[in-house]
Parts: sequence; structure tokens; C-alpha cells
Amino acid sequence: MNLHEYQAKELLKKYNVPVQEGIACNTPGEAEEAYRQIKTQYNSKFAVVKAQIHAGGRGKGNIIGKEQRGVAVAKSAEDVLTFAKNLLGGTLVTIQTGPAGKVVNKILVAQDVYYEGPSPVKEFYLSVLMDRSRGQNVIMYSTEGGMNIEDVAHSTPELIFKEWVHPDSPLQAFQARKIAFNLGLSGEAFKSCVKFVTNLYNAFVALDCDMLEINPLFKTSNEKIIAVDCKMNVDDNALMRHPEIAALRDVSEEDPTEVEAGKFNLNFVKLDGNVGCMVNGAGLAMATMDMIKLSGGEPANFLDVGGTANATTVEAGFRIILKDPKVKAILINIFGGIVRCDRVAQGVIDAYQSIGNIEIPIIVRLQGTNADVAKKLIDDSGLKVQSAILLSEAAALVNKAVA
Repeated sequence: MNLHEYQAKELLKKYNVPVQEGIACNTPGEAEEAYRQIKTQYNSKFAVVKAQIHAGGRGKGNIIGKEQRGVAVAKSAEDVLTFAKNLLGGTLVTIQTGPAGKVVNKILVAQDVYYEGPSPVKEFYLSVLMDRSRGQNVIMYSTEGGMNIEDVAHSTPELIFKEWVHPDSPLQAFQARKIAFNLGLSGEAFKSCVKFVTNLYNAFVALDCDMLEINPLFKTSNEKIIAVDCKMNVDDNALMRHPEIAALRDVSEEDPTEVEAGKFNLNFVKLDGNVGCMVNGAGLAMATMDMIKLSGGEPANFLDVGGTANATTVEAGFRIILKDPKVKAILINIFGGIVRCDRVAQGVIDAYQSIGNIEIPIIVRLQGTNADVAKKLIDDSGLKVQSAILLSEAAALVNKAVA
């Protein structure tokens, strides 16, 4: 589950991770008041107004139809009001959103951290994530933080450092010192960085994160190390341990069909193809998608109904797939192991009758327990459902449907 920047920062503060302070706002009026609070409380000369969406690249992104970046520096209450009006309700397009962009429903008004002091400021990059190839967590960091970190990784990968940590062990003190040393820090900044990295890693583990990215990791002019931005992704499978985090979920940032699928415990991912597919098991779903492509079609979705498919889940899957106007055919590919094929077939029939007339071809391939009974049920139903036993038969029917 993805979190907004302002949500992630509040969680980090509970683990003594210093962050750039800010106030989340829903309206221009709230943003104007937040600016006054920030200026008074932190003696800021200006404030930073940030669009809150589940995507990176906000600093380079633009609001459709307006000359407005996703991150802007406001030097007055009037600036804040203008930026807030441009951002809230607008659609922000970044390198990570695609051309459709994301609607901005909330903004963050944050303090100025680029104030003058005895030493120069510096932006770094630091993230913690799982390295599945090693079965360990890895801390990735670089001296070249900021908006162009993707270019750094591509052009100068030698500037990206990695420190691995076994999941059964905490981050060792020497590892935290190594990170601070490789970032070129010394004195108070070195000590601050060691403490920051240690607390950040503790937060990563305690919150069951998949990924925790700080960009930029910032050294202030008075030698403090703070998180200016934060991207946090929490493992969905661990949310049962964190109801307070689950409550932070923003469904407006997610695809509506994926949200609806989740209500029925369906594993659904929307794609851009023309053949809707409904399968039991992730591996079979991947193989089915390959088969669709080899047959001349393009998968419109990944949909795994799991091993307990019934009439209710099948009908829900149908309704979700049919919401996509690009779909020209639906392929249901079920292997009857735990689930009996005849039950799935009856579910298809019940769903078909419940939904009503379905204009596009439906191809059902059932194999395994009671597959012969299932085929007879479908063939005798009188519905416009084509049945297949072999994968090659299903492929031929898909090819005919999308030709």
C-alpha cells in the first residue's frame, strides 16, 4: 500500500526520524493559513507547496492546462493561494503517472529548510528496500540526490552505493557509519546521519515496508540531516498488523476497478489489451496472458480468482472486466484442482443470467476435476458461451474472437 508524503513523514517521526515539517491541506484557504503557521513556528522565509499524489517526479511534473509544477516555492501568502488554486483539483502529469496524470486532492505546505548558515546545504539520496536476489534488505544511497537521481543511476551507476542487512539482524553501527562516511560527511553532520540511518532502518522493519525512499536526504546549513521528501510502500500482507496504517489508504489514488476487485478478494490489475481474462492461480494467469498474446490478442487485465471461485466471485469478475470498453472477448481459464470445474461452470451460467445479455464472445476453458461435467453444463445452457478443454482450443477461439 502506497502512502502520501505527509502520511509517511508522520509515521517516521514516531521513530525519531527528523523530517521537513509541513501541514496537509484540502483547500486554498487551509493552505494560506498553513503558510502563516509555518512562517511563524519555524521562522521560514518561504514555504514549499507540494502536490500529494502516489507518484514521483512531482518537481518536474505539470498541471494539465496550467503553467504549474507539482512542487513550487511560495514567498508570500499570495503565492501559496495561487499555487493551491492551480494544484487542487488539477491533473498532475509526471514521468511516473503517464499521460493521463493524477488528480491532486491534497497539498502539503512545508517549511523552508534551505536557510543560510555556517556550512553549505547538500542533497543526498537514500532508500531501503528488499533485495529478493539476496534475500536481504538493502540500503541504496548516493551523494547525488534530488530530482535527477534516475539520470545518476543510468549514467553514473558508480555513484550509487549499497549496504545489505540480513533481515534477522539490525543495522550494525559500523554500517551506519560507513554510509555517513561514503556520503562525505564529518563532524555533527556525520553523527546526525548515523542516527538518521539507524532510525530510518528501524522504521522500515517495524512498519513492514516494501520500500522506503528519502529523496532528497538533506544536510542543512547547521549540520542537521533530515528527510525533505519520503515515499513509503507498506506490504499489503502485513496490514493486518497495522490497522492504523491500513486506515490511511487513499482509494482515490487507485484504479476504481482494482478497488472494486479487492472487495471480492480478487487479484486484479488493469492492462491495455482487448481480451479480458479470468483465471485461478497467478502462474496459470501469467501463462494465459502469454497464450492470449501468441493468439494475436492483448490481455486487458490480470485477474486471479483464487482457488475458491464460486458464482459470486465469477460474477464480480465479469462485471469488472466488462467495464473496460476495449475488451472484445473474455477468456476464462480454470484448472480444477481445489475448485471443481462444474461449480465454476455453474457460476459462469449464473453470472451470465444475472448480468443479462453480454455482446462479446466468452470462451471458457476448464480442465481438471469434473471438467467433462462442466463442459456439458455450458454446452446445454443455451448461452453464447464457447467451451474448450485444451489450451490450444481456447487459443484458436481467442484468435477468432479478436481477428
